[in-house]
Amino acid sequence: MQLRPQLGRSTRSLTTSTTSHNVRQQQPASLARRLLFPQLRPGSDLPPLFLSPACPPELDDEVYDFIALALRAFVNTWWTKLTRYDKEFLPQITSIVTHVVHSLEERLLNTDLSLLVFGDIPALITQHYRDYRQAVSKASTSYATGGALSLPQLFHQLQPHMAISPDGSIDEEYFRQAFNHILRECLPSEDYAPEVERFIVREIILKVVIKDVIPRITQPWFLQKMVLDMLGPCPDVSEQPSVSSTSARGHSRFSKSNIIVLLLSAIQKLSGACIMLIHAYKQVIYIIPVVNQTSCSRTRPALTALTSAEDEPPPVSVTPSTSSASSMHEGTPHAVVSPDLTHGPLGMISEVFQVQDRLAATALVHFVSLFCCSFQTFMNKLLCYLLYTYVLSASSMISVVRVSKQTLFPNGYPGPVPVDPTAEEQVAIREQLVQRIAERVPALARTVLLGDPAVNTLYGVVDALNDGACNRHLAVFVVDAVLLSVFPEMGS
Repeated sequence: MQLRPQLGRSTRSLTTSTTSHNVRQQQPASLARRLLFPQLRPGSDLPPLFLSPACPPELDDEVYDFIALALRAFVNTWWTKLTRYDKEFLPQITSIVTHVVHSLEERLLNTDLSLLVFGDIPALITQHYRDYRQAVSKASTSYATGGALSLPQLFHQLQPHMAISPDGSIDEEYFRQAFNHILRECLPSEDYAPEVERFIVREIILKVVIKDVIPRITQPWFLQKMVLDMLGPCPDVSEQPSVSSTSARGHSRFSKSNIIVLLLSAIQKLSGACIMLIHAYKQVIYIIPVVNQTSCSRTRPALTALTSAEDEPPPVSVTPSTSSASSMHEGTPHAVVSPDLTHGPLGMISEVFQVQDRLAATALVHFVSLFCCSFQTFMNKLLCYLLYTYVLSASSMISVVRVSKQTLFPNGYPGPVPVDPTAEEQVAIREQLVQRIAERVPALARTVLLGDPAVNTLYGVVDALNDGACNRHLAVFVVDAVLLSVFPEMGS
């Protein structure tokens, strides 16, 4: 009598598992399963792409989907014309890509990316603004051969690089050799030996990075539109006339009701400020112990092998300019043992907004710098905590992969080249960006920190990224910095 309920429960559990398995089998196979893993049984899971336990399965699925879209667009279109029956070519390429991803994941986990994000990249942006403004000041002078040299050519004289020409054209062979070195370091010898698969993977990476991504993101209007999208819609100003009319009526008719309204408004603002202070206090109390437990002790691989050659210029990257040698050396983590991670961002902000032209802004930056130096250890840990918790988190990576898929493959295939905005539309985007930034800054802070009028300072910030050829110089140097951070042997 007691065996019947147990038998019934076991039968129901078996039926449930069988039903769920049948449902998984009836689901349509994804593109990654059909192209990259045709040998897998229906309903089975794809092999994990990332070995770190912190990576969620959603990231594997999104990256696999991106790889499948890229191979279908750039390989399957011509491979099916050669042979329609070979189904092993794309899985073999997938195996090579998987080895590369595993090796890159291991190197990234052993690399202190905070030195790159808060040291090298701010130094490059600072030098870009400094050299651009210097090139603008030299235009139409004897330094420009009486005006014969254009602005990109003057900028190229300040930031020469073997991978980019004075007119902003990128040398594909430079990056082809760099990507070939990455494959040689990441792949086993038996996978690196076949040239066909290796060349296909290399050319796909070259096509996506050099021909699609860099030329697009270095366009001035694209950068301005991206910042506009990040700022969100403009604030609603529909209620401003009613407020002004109310104040006008208050001036014309001073009564007890107006005093009560003003008093209640003041109490409401005061209570809101108190609530914000209480919330900020709770956040500070919570984040201080968490940040103190954060460790930024990860160092770059093969650092001891590079100490003897740290004074030599790396062959992958050429120093941007003679005046930037000292600043780039300060931003390089090999020059100091315990770097101050706040020095680079503060220097970048000072140069971008030309803080030295305004006394109040200069005093504020010096005060913040003094505070950061006084609490250098805590600020370094705080920046590392924010970087690895919010910027380089799994959710952020998933969002980046999804946006990349929608941008590069809008309908599952490479979309047509988007039409650039007209000159009038680009000017409108620039004006809208400046006005949006000015609206987001409070009036008092806008006058004190950005000067009067603040729009002139913001125009100077936007105009330094208003030339595509100069922006491509910055993109090339950033790619070099990333490669040297992950593959430091390339600079030896």
